[in-house]
Amino acid sequence: MSRFADHIGLPQKVASVTRVLVCFLLIFPSITGAGLYTASDQILVLTPQNVNSALINSTAAVVVEFYASWCGHCVHFSPVYKSLARDIKEWKPAVYLAAIDCAENMEVCRDYGISGYPSIKFFNAYSTNASMGKYIRGFNRDLRVLRQLIIDRMEAHEEPAPPACPPLEPISQAEITSFFETNTVEYLALIFEESTSYVGKEVTLDLLQFDNVSVRRVLRSEEALVSQLGVTEFPSCYLYYPGGNATRLQVQIEARTFYSYALQRLPGVVRFGKPKPLSTDLFTNNTVEPWRAFNSSRVYMADLESALSYSLRVELSSTAVFKGDALSALKGYIAVLAKYFPGRPMVTNLLKSLDSWLKAQDGAEVSYSDLREVLDLPAQVPNSGLPAVVRWVGCQGSKPHLRRYPCGVWTLFHVLTVQAQRSNESDASQPQEVLKAVRDYVKQFFGCRECAEHFVAMATEGLREVKTLSGAVTWLWTRHNRVNNRLAGALSEDPHFPKIQWPSPTMCPTCHGVKPNGEHSWETDQVLAFLVSHFASDRLLPDYLVDESELLAQQRKTHEANVLITQKRAERKAREAGESVAEPAVSQPPAEELGMEEEEEEEEEEEEEGEEGEGGPEEPVVEMGGMGKEEKAAAPAAVLDKMAAESAPAGGGVVRGRWRSLRKPGAAGPRPRDAQEDIVDLDSFVNQHFKNKALRAAAAATAVRGRTLQRKVEPEPGPVFGLRMELDLGLGMVGLEPVEPGAEPGARQQQRLWLKKRELSDDTAFMADGDKADRWYVENPRGGRLISVLNVGFSRLDISLCVVLYLLSSMCLMAMYLFFKNRLRIRRVKVSLP
Repeated sequence: MSRFADHIGLPQKVASVTRVLVCFLLIFPSITGAGLYTASDQILVLTPQNVNSALINSTAAVVVEFYASWCGHCVHFSPVYKSLARDIKEWKPAVYLAAIDCAENMEVCRDYGISGYPSIKFFNAYSTNASMGKYIRGFNRDLRVLRQLIIDRMEAHEEPAPPACPPLEPISQAEITSFFETNTVEYLALIFEESTSYVGKEVTLDLLQFDNVSVRRVLRSEEALVSQLGVTEFPSCYLYYPGGNATRLQVQIEARTFYSYALQRLPGVVRFGKPKPLSTDLFTNNTVEPWRAFNSSRVYMADLESALSYSLRVELSSTAVFKGDALSALKGYIAVLAKYFPGRPMVTNLLKSLDSWLKAQDGAEVSYSDLREVLDLPAQVPNSGLPAVVRWVGCQGSKPHLRRYPCGVWTLFHVLTVQAQRSNESDASQPQEVLKAVRDYVKQFFGCRECAEHFVAMATEGLREVKTLSGAVTWLWTRHNRVNNRLAGALSEDPHFPKIQWPSPTMCPTCHGVKPNGEHSWETDQVLAFLVSHFASDRLLPDYLVDESELLAQQRKTHEANVLITQKRAERKAREAGESVAEPAVSQPPAEELGMEEEEEEEEEEEEEGEEGEGGPEEPVVEMGGMGKEEKAAAPAAVLDKMAAESAPAGGGVVRGRWRSLRKPGAAGPRPRDAQEDIVDLDSFVNQHFKNKALRAAAAATAVRGRTLQRKVEPEPGPVFGLRMELDLGLGMVGLEPVEPGAEPGARQQQRLWLKKRELSDDTAFMADGDKADRWYVENPRGGRLISVLNVGFSRLDISLCVVLYLLSSMCLMAMYLFFKNRLRIRRVKVSLP
């Protein structure tokens, strides 16, 4: 039996439950390995790595609980210790609370003489290595007793005392008279009490982190001061001013919690390091975003719509694709919003349509882009929309980075729980419906990951305790207050709106009470009634909302513009698809049509431009092919007309290409030309047909602007290019010779048929004389192929530079070789000397 059982005197029933719990923890050791406390409990978790730095030579006193995670008594005591940490949070940096799990750190606990669990020791400030700490005995599960035991240790602290610890001893009348001569604070709070009371000491430590106010105790035995101020009640609090005047501090109940709250809210009293609250006049002068006057005791619909818009348009946008748990969390969150959000009709219509759309998605994934399209363009549901403008009112902060969305999303969650409670008062089959949706949303999508982890930890710890819809309302309220307690004094706290235990005594006096021992207590029934009334849908203020008619009109305009854009995009895609279908495959030109002159090509282009000018505006062009010239001449006119009609674009484009050669000149027209050669323009051919492979090869040949690569090839039977023709052209672009199936290797005649002409023209061409180059290529086919590989895309200057660089590098290597050779020879000569 541990010492803790002796101190508390557990009933037999609790002891039996404890034994069962101990057996359970022993059977499942993996559950015990995590420890009973985390940093979010505002308890310093000690380990072998940090125990010395935390306890030795510390400027603060430290209270340490030594526990074992498998100990049933320790498990029962852990909620009390967590509550104590939240209760004396303001006592830092005079005293800290810490804990260490002896089941995982047995050597550390043995070094400090721990033999039973749980054990609590008090370590003085500036403790030495030899310090073992002092036991705090006689504690139980009463927070008041634990606080008083810690205060007793603080008062008995040996010198040097913690520098941050305020004086806890009573003050005399002489000290009060000269107090303002040595102190610059605005307020001196005097708490008159009995000598056995701890209220003055506790309030003094509660105000430790606040500037501009000092708290001192005055005992009832100080009769001169008591009679001077007319004190008749003990305890009571008076504010003493420099001139000797004093006024009584008005509180609802004469108790520690009410004193601390009232003193922390005095004008000019702020936390150390925090700026003083700004006046609303300064907010009004802010031209970037003017301050909106509001009633702090009411909830504004503008905050709810702003939180909803930011949640759906910003928070969810960080997830590109929803799947698995994220998709389930999204569906649950939207379903709860559609069911309980008490918004305007256009907002509720949008949420319901969004919920229906999500339920209709049977796939395993949903993209945010599709969700956003339904959110921003709800065309299928009339009179639906959500303002994209974020306009904070009750949640606005004194600075742009304070409050706002965190305040708005907490308000939204409270409203959802209250709406669920009011809508289903007789149906409690799903008391955790809203809380589970909120938990999953925070876990999956809330941007502050540390905040999300803390919230999920709280939900995991106590969500199963919720059995009714009213319990869901109060559960969320208690967790919100726990978060406020943890974040009070943090950098994220707005000095104009400090984080308190809400609702305050001024907002809901009946929500606060006092136990017989003087401890503060929440009147749960009164708190529930206050929450249901405060977050009721009929009490939401519509001030500062975006005008609904303007929003719907703007949304209709946006929808019409998007429909027009979509139609134009579809028409353009259809037109492009029609052009790609009508585009024929390029056929090989007959052999007699090869060698077309540049002048004739330019004349044809000029003639085409003239025809386009006469025919009106430019229309889509369709190149027709697939037949040789002889086949076209022999084809009947009906067949040609049919092929021309099939090849014509949907938009009525002009048919161009080799079909023009079939037209007969008129009597007054230009003289008929002889059959002309068609040129296969490899650049345009590659751009149209071989974008993936041939384009990269053609880019090497056309790197220098103005170069053209022309080639005469042997005609192939058939109307379209085959795979062999594609490979032949690709090989020809890099200067390699394609081999005709069945041809003998090295056959001179076959080589001349395949490579009759190779011309590479440029201002800095490797061979300026084209005729000599052609002749040299034909007479030296192998050498020509090698040179063509080398000089395609390179000028004479490029090759010259390469040769020069090669020679220079060779000379450098030779010089290095000779230098090191001579150096080694000289070194060998020196070694051989006596």
